[in-house]
Amino acid sequence: MKAYRPAKKRVAVSVGESVRIIRELQDLSQNELAARTGIPQATISAIENGRVRLGVERAKVLARALRCHPGVLVFPRWVLPTEAAA
Repeated sequence: MKAYRPAKKRVAVSVGESVRIIRELQDLSQNELAARTGIPQATISAIENGRVRLGVERAKVLARALRCHPGVLVFPRWVLPTEAAA
């Protein structure tokens, strides 16, 4: 078997896009996420579209509702040091 080589990242994802992708992967509407978090749907839309900054506190609340680590939302472009060298 050949040595494993991770796939190269091909698309840069913004903070808002990471929120949208994770929300959609869980089949949640913006209204459902708003109900889970207490963050208004309009604010979630603005975050996803890059009109409002996510911020640490909102990231924590959204991450809890989306069952992911806040860093996944806040740092979508972060690459493991071993991947950066590849």
